[in-house]
Amino acid sequence: MIIMIKEKLKLVPKLPGCYLMKNNLGVVIYVGKAKILKNRLNSYFNRTHTGKTKMLVSEIVDFDYIVTSSEVEAFILEINLIKKYDPHYNILLRDDKSYPYIEFKNDSYPTLTVKREININKKNKMLFGPYPNQGAARRLVNLINRLYPLKKCDKMPKKVCLYYHIGECLGYCEYKNIDTSKMNSEIISILNGRDDILINKIKEKIKVNSDNLNYEVALDLKKELDYIKVVFEKQKVELNDGVNRDIFNYYYDNGYISIVVFFIRNGKLLGDKKNIFPLIDDVKETLEYYIVNFYSKRNVLPKEVIVPDVLDVDLLNTILETKVISVTKGKKKHLFDLASTNAKINLENNIEMIYRDEERSVLANNELGSLLNIPNLSVIESFDNSNLFGTYTVSGMVTFIDGKPSKNDYRKFKISVDKNDDVGSMKEVIYRRYQGILVNGGRMPDLILVDGGINQINACNEVLNSLNLHIKVCGLMKDDKHSLSELVDGDTLESYKINKKSNMFYLLTRISDEVHRFTINYHRQIRSKGSISSVLTEVEGIGEVRKKELLKKYRSLKNLKEASVEELGAILPEKVAIELHNYLKERNDL
Repeated sequence: MIIMIKEKLKLVPKLPGCYLMKNNLGVVIYVGKAKILKNRLNSYFNRTHTGKTKMLVSEIVDFDYIVTSSEVEAFILEINLIKKYDPHYNILLRDDKSYPYIEFKNDSYPTLTVKREININKKNKMLFGPYPNQGAARRLVNLINRLYPLKKCDKMPKKVCLYYHIGECLGYCEYKNIDTSKMNSEIISILNGRDDILINKIKEKIKVNSDNLNYEVALDLKKELDYIKVVFEKQKVELNDGVNRDIFNYYYDNGYISIVVFFIRNGKLLGDKKNIFPLIDDVKETLEYYIVNFYSKRNVLPKEVIVPDVLDVDLLNTILETKVISVTKGKKKHLFDLASTNAKINLENNIEMIYRDEERSVLANNELGSLLNIPNLSVIESFDNSNLFGTYTVSGMVTFIDGKPSKNDYRKFKISVDKNDDVGSMKEVIYRRYQGILVNGGRMPDLILVDGGINQINACNEVLNSLNLHIKVCGLMKDDKHSLSELVDGDTLESYKINKKSNMFYLLTRISDEVHRFTINYHRQIRSKGSISSVLTEVEGIGEVRKKELLKKYRSLKNLKEASVEELGAILPEKVAIELHNYLKERNDL
């Protein structure tokens, strides 16, 4: 143990608070909280550890701590400190994935949409979810929009559109004081799990269309009916009290923790969420942090949260401001145990792959760090540029931490330099990225990789020098088969041949492929928006206002081509909608 740490440990009080672990560069690499700081900090330095905890402790050369008046205050401070410092070992516990909700506007102009960015304070807007299966959420929303004459247009048009003429809208733009209360009530009941209402409504529509000889529509609705029956059958559980609740449970083994969340909505299992993380802190601290972070970011709190009894229920009650309980018997206990079983199965099914990937990533990082003389290589940021004959120029940046992609840290850049200037593009993106970190704060990488050779490396180093930053830069060179072949050291300009059987080759190829994929996808998005814009100018009757509405709704040429006349008619007059639809069908080159 470092002498300074040993002496500091003697001074730590037996009080609640937060602690900040630092590496040899003074960078905060982990933030934690403790009910008794002295006990927690001593546990790091006076015990034998394994896995990620062992790696963390091996990097610690100093620590700070902040005493708080209560454990609740420590919890809130911990969250704020993690946001401020973005520590490497806390990132390992971060779940970047968000799930969509169905948003229903319950007023005289009712709308039903799928939302990822949610605002729980919106007036007259109700949220249902989360839906782990985004496709299922969109399919349900589309079906309800077909069955009920809800408002379909994003903005209120001046006169009725095709949705009104086909009976899928009540003409809210022309007719005022429409009573939608009965319809709204039915939709809310469906979203609360009343599958009988939805099934009867579909059957009613099937009969109407069959009677009117619309057999194709009737058959399509029959498929939706079969799908809905299967979905609702899977959602059946034993609770029938109508309470919205989330159930958290876990299983841990060999340095990893598997966490499962069951989403129970109105007595039905809407879906679940599974995560596996390296266990750095103890189970209690890890779970409490995960649960609070889970709700602080994106998810609406249910009326009840069920958690393992190892957690501090009173603390979570205070932090979350909702009912948090542990269970010991009954139907809730059965579901709680089922969540634990799922957590165990998930870990057992994935642990071997995790171990292999972890071992390979560690070996690759060590090989690369040793080659480039970068001790404790951890964070790598890689850049790539893309353009089409000098137009729609963009750059993409991906981040790898300990050999694994950290998608929450990916960045996109629209480039302003003129024409096909790859060096100018590189200078711009490097300046914007690292000047931004200097101004706004954040973690600098240990290594920067650029797609290219000496010109790109020199451009990157020139900008870093102007910012007084000293970060190793390397270039990734490819052979005539577009396969990674050499690594160019930006300090010495020495070129290293890469053994294609090495772990380092696996890592560098993975990074190169990922930054290329990410940048190309972004370039396609930008180019597609430009393509839509140019296509829309070819059709008479589409001005700037309507063009903006179409761009906002469809986003890509593919989505626009797949839109029906009726859907286009929600924005365009009927004649213009038909003309645009026919034009897109005739243009096979698009």
